[in-house]
Amino acid sequence: MLPAPRTATSVPRLLSGWLAGGFGLVVVGLGGWWFTVAVGVIVHLGLLEFFRMAQFKGIRPAVKTTLVAVQLLLVSTQVAAGSLWGGSGMAGDVAAAVLPASGAVICGWLLLQPVTGTIADIAASVFGLFYLGFLPSHWIKLRDLTDPALAPALDGLGWPWSPGMALTLLACLMIVATDIGSYVIGRRLGRHALSPISPGKTVEGALGGVLCALLVGGLGGVLLGWRWGWLIGAVLGAVVSLFALVGDLTESMMKRDAGLKDSGDAIPGHGGILDRIDSYLFVPAVVYSAVTLVLPLLQRS
Repeated sequence: MLPAPRTATSVPRLLSGWLAGGFGLVVVGLGGWWFTVAVGVIVHLGLLEFFRMAQFKGIRPAVKTTLVAVQLLLVSTQVAAGSLWGGSGMAGDVAAAVLPASGAVICGWLLLQPVTGTIADIAASVFGLFYLGFLPSHWIKLRDLTDPALAPALDGLGWPWSPGMALTLLACLMIVATDIGSYVIGRRLGRHALSPISPGKTVEGALGGVLCALLVGGLGGVLLGWRWGWLIGAVLGAVVSLFALVGDLTESMMKRDAGLKDSGDAIPGHGGILDRIDSYLFVPAVVYSAVTLVLPLLQRS
């Protein structure tokens, strides 16, 4: 079955897309608590949309408790980076304890309700904590990286060219490249539907997105001064593209299950917050792990 034909991009969609991109560029450049607050606001709105979808299925998640827990997780992640306590071990321990403690509190809250919570209620609440709390917290971890070895070409340039800022921008650019490549290639060459979950996506479009992210990642690896920059950056770009696609399809699957076309209507021409950030949820944990665990090993070999 061929995907449905795409319509022309509307003016509100273009304007809101450019404004969102400009806002993202500013907060990534500022970093620190400005970046954390921005992530917190976006995550809060996205979590409200997620719970709305769950409620459409008759699920009763611990909305307020999870909303508070997610913000505590984000704040503790920034604190652990050294903004307040100098990056002490205690701050890192507190940040690590927030996730399991929050899960226990959520379960306790559901136990105290007049109608005892169900497996679905617990699952939706804890998944919301993971999906829109733990995963996005890696954007903060990524932005706060300071090790010069992660971006040798930037060493000595000074503010705002920190390794964390460069890596965060590179991750975002690879996601954008995935979206643009998928859209352009899929619109021109798309013939084979990728998944019934999202009928508009094609195999050709997905491959185009991977190729574009691969090129951006390879260029980024060279500009950051990585050893074997083209190869390592290209592999990272391909991996980012695949995880961005997984994030997109995961949100589409949830919308399909809830019987909704969009997760909300917060952004003109784009639908809800989740419709715009779905590709950005799984990626930061992957990039953070790659540059802190894998990259140092490859650079020393």
